[in-house]
Amino acid sequence: MSSNPVLRQKEAPTLAEVDATIDKFVADYMKTGDANDVLYALEASRDYDPGPQLEKIRAPLLAINFADDLINPPELGILEREIKRVPRGRAIVVPFSDKTRGHGSHTIAALWKDELLKLLNQTETK
Repeated sequence: MSSNPVLRQKEAPTLAEVDATIDKFVADYMKTGDANDVLYALEASRDYDPGPQLEKIRAPLLAINFADDLINPPELGILEREIKRVPRGRAIVVPFSDKTRGHGSHTIAALWKDELLKLLNQTETK
């Protein structure tokens, strides 16, 4: 869910390759991962809802989504609808490309750093 189907298909086009990829991921995670950390993270985000307080945000806010995000699918239009409630809010959706990784794209700063620089320049005190 944190990548995109096109990339996943390229990386593992057969069932055997999918199984090997998942087995490797689980084995690597088990070396350092902690199930309690995963449970904590899932529980922390399960009922998170900033909606009731959006109008109270006064600072400039930049919301970034990705066209291939399966967890927050832009096709639902939620970001575009809700950002209107933030007085100084702005939203962008980064188009799908060979560089995006679905929901995981947020970890690739090169995809959104220019937008962050715009926000920082906008908020810079002189």
